Amino acid sequence: QVQLVESGGGLVQAGGSLRLSCAASGRTFSRNVMGWFRQASGKEREFVASISWLSETYYGASAKGRFTISRDNAKNTVALQMNSLKPEDTAVYYCAARGLRTGRVPFSFSDDYDYWGQGTQVTVSS
Repeated sequence: QVQLVESGGGLVQAGGSLRLSCAASGRTFSRNVMGWFRQASGKEREFVASISWLSETYYGASAKGRFTISRDNAKNTVALQMNSLKPEDTAVYYCAARGLRTGRVPFSFSDDYDYWGQGTQVTVSS
């Protein structure tokens, strides 16, 4: 059974940093595109970042210059380092994995992904 489990969320002051981690189990995702999305209360799910199996990275507008996505294929994990956090970054953050199928970068739509974690809450206070 495939599972994606996020961790690292919490409460942080504006300007602070958090590092989210996503651990995959049930199969290896070393050759899969992995992504992070977020959903704020009352809003639609938003693309944050994605990373290919070759570690090519893509970012949503809100993440560029502040967030960094990375992966460790040996550990079957993907991380999201978030710096200079703002109150508007408050959301539930989801890890996602794409199945092995053709497609086009940056894989920024929810439908691009086949597996999802349960999410981790990030709250940024002003």
